[in-house]
Amino acid sequence: MSLQDWFNNGWLRKHQTSSQEISNLMEIVKRDIQDAVNRDVSADWRFGIAYNASLKLCTILLYTEGYRPDRNLAHFRTIQALPLILGADKEEDANYLDTCRTKRNVVEYDYAGGATHADADELIHYVNELKQEVINWLTKNHPELIKF
Repeated sequence: MSLQDWFNNGWLRKHQTSSQEISNLMEIVKRDIQDAVNRDVSADWRFGIAYNASLKLCTILLYTEGYRPDRNLAHFRTIQALPLILGADKEEDANYLDTCRTKRNVVEYDYAGGATHADADELIHYVNELKQEVINWLTKNHPELIKF
């Protein structure tokens, strides 16, 4: 499937982004990475903050391609768009982030203690790598949107 197929299915809406919007989202990513490394807060909270950074990076990719998710399953669709944008070799990354999405939902809505500091550290490490990949991709594919 392609993003256009997703749009045709009603899973995505058209979206016109701007360099300011992308800059704002990247600032959220930077803030969240900085906050997530703070071991003075619970592992659950660190994990949730790191998850938010990963979601924002996927959002940046989707927005720059001219789409935003429909409200139904928005996080899921945003994450699953990763291999459609960066390439099929990112399928495992999308699966990992979907597992993180599920865990984040558990620790946010169901019970405390579902994430460990090791879980948070792993996700923070991944987010830092993904951030660089997104910046590289933007530089190559949408340099006009880079103002951060």
